[in-house]
Amino acid sequence: MAIFFHRLLVFTSLLILMGAAACAQRRGPRGMGPDGDQYPPIGNSDTEKRILQTLTDAARAGELYENVPAADGRMLRLLTEAANAKSVVEIGTSTGLSGLWFCMALDRTGGRLTTFEMDSGRAATARAHFRKAGVERLVTVVEGDAHRNIGRLKEPIDVVFLDAEKSGYVDYLKQLLPLVRPGGLILAHNIGMVSDYVAAATSDPNLDTVFYQQGGGLGVTLKKR
Repeated sequence: MAIFFHRLLVFTSLLILMGAAACAQRRGPRGMGPDGDQYPPIGNSDTEKRILQTLTDAARAGELYENVPAADGRMLRLLTEAANAKSVVEIGTSTGLSGLWFCMALDRTGGRLTTFEMDSGRAATARAHFRKAGVERLVTVVEGDAHRNIGRLKEPIDVVFLDAEKSGYVDYLKQLLPLVRPGGLILAHNIGMVSDYVAAATSDPNLDTVFYQQGGGLGVTLKKR
């Protein structure tokens, strides 16, 4: 009987911990601290605070489906701002939440985001999020087949983010790589699902790729100078 109650106590404790973790995820955008604790990002400008509030509202409304988790979003922002990126190209807008993380950086660097989305409904939701966050001036949303539409791009790119259909990653890489400036970055989300892309990004001597596994898994590729 004592063993039974001990196991029941352990099981109940696990359920409580799992519930607390789920509640923490619903509270809004968060990143993982070095010791496993979760610390919310803190805005230090009106624009950043407004973006973070929009992300928090989206989380509370359950709008995080098929968007990057906050841990990955914060990495997108960090890499973009550290690279002083002026031009970011995103394949797979979804509802614009990943774009908001980019905008936090681009507001500081004076850059712009060009984001491609096949689904018109998602594109409309993304535009609404950009307006709510006050960053629509920083974003161009291009609707339609990105495989065709990215052929219109001519200017150098500082950061590329791939987060669309996984079967298209290699084609996107081939098309966009010539436009990525030396020292620029190609970021690929859900990298564990795209072995052909991993092979392409790790077998080219002009590229150097590392993998960041927190959140949805992110491949970070440097185009060597």
